[in-house]
Amino acid sequence: MSFDFNADEMFEVAIRIEKNGARFYRKAAGFQSDASNREILDRLAIMEDHHKAVFEEMRNGLSEADKTDTVFDPQNEASQYLSAMADTHGGEGSPAAADSLTGKESLTEIIDIAIGLEKESILFYIGLKDMIPPTYGQDKLDNIIAEERKHVVELSALRKKLSGGQQP
Repeated sequence: MSFDFNADEMFEVAIRIEKNGARFYRKAAGFQSDASNREILDRLAIMEDHHKAVFEEMRNGLSEADKTDTVFDPQNEASQYLSAMADTHGGEGSPAAADSLTGKESLTEIIDIAIGLEKESILFYIGLKDMIPPTYGQDKLDNIIAEERKHVVELSALRKKLSGGQQP
């Protein structure tokens, strides 16, 4: 079964991804014996929480057209599909990313993983644009992509500080 989605549904995916992203950083922080590293990772988890709140606010500001169902879906298959997409897209917020942490990763390795996951998420959202007709808020996906790009920039700056020996 093929679906078109609306902006509201895409924000639902983005919110779930951010929630899962915070879980990744909290799990990584739990493995850290160094208090400074734990603090950095806890701040990144809080940044994901903030990102989630930003997406919730954006979602609350959507028009009715952006929330209009695009298909008749009595079995709620679209919602199930969206949940699966959020959890298995391979980027930021993928539960598999958090599950793959062993506790042996350095802070720099965790940040490198996070940057890669953020980039994968951007590609994921770009691909989703084809699944949202313009009349159902396709342009709103650009807001999600812009937020994710900011996150890549922030993580890259942190990575640069870590590699330069500067305190983040």
